[in-house]
Amino acid sequence: MNRFHVIHIKKIKQVALIMIAAFFTAGILYVENVLNYPVFSTSEGPKAIYKGDSTKKEIALTFDISWGDVKAEEILATLEKEKVNNATFFLSASWAESHPDVVKQILDSGHQIGSMGYNYKNYRDLEPNEIRKDLSLAQETFTKLGIKDIHLLRPPSGVFDKEVLKIAQQLGYTIVHYSIDSEDWTNPGVQKIVDNTTKGLKGGDIILLHASDSAKQTNEALPLILNNMKKAGLKNINVEDLIANAETKSSEVK
Repeated sequence: MNRFHVIHIKKIKQVALIMIAAFFTAGILYVENVLNYPVFSTSEGPKAIYKGDSTKKEIALTFDISWGDVKAEEILATLEKEKVNNATFFLSASWAESHPDVVKQILDSGHQIGSMGYNYKNYRDLEPNEIRKDLSLAQETFTKLGIKDIHLLRPPSGVFDKEVLKIAQQLGYTIVHYSIDSEDWTNPGVQKIVDNTTKGLKGGDIILLHASDSAKQTNEALPLILNNMKKAGLKNINVEDLIANAETKSSEVK
């Protein structure tokens, strides 16, 4: 009987150790794959901005576009109707090359343009020389479209590491992340997008929205988002103005 208890206890301990190891491994994977994005700078200087000065009542609406043209034009029309002429659009250069009329409309409306590179490939999957080539091709494309001075970069999918930060700095880019994720690309419902965007919204926040055709509910949510911003006394400005001469936020890459 005693031998049975000893064996039983050993098995329990083994199962417990396996479960602890499994949870530990899952935790590491979760941090690496889901929570990697708040990591924004190296200890020596290169940084990515994810938030502006929280003491000011200013925020920045940003829209990513990598494919489609229907939603982009709808969102531009809504912004014009709501008298917002200073959003920031991060464009995949391959998309911009195929939609010069929409790019011109963005510029003519007064909005700012930032780069998402050319091919919209995860930069952490590329070699350093491939990243440089992608950014160079993107800049050439934007220059041909009449956009010569692009200094803001949002890496495709918002994913980057120390190497990407260093390359961006070497090429004269500031990486811009975000502090508020609307999750609009998942199409969770208009009110959910509004809640994700405006609950807890504070001065200095950089909001991630999408104007690609995959974000089917963003345009409907946009007027509600803007109305909530007005009620909170928050003013939209472009990212460049938000981070200029401001106490911006960044974190260290380990």
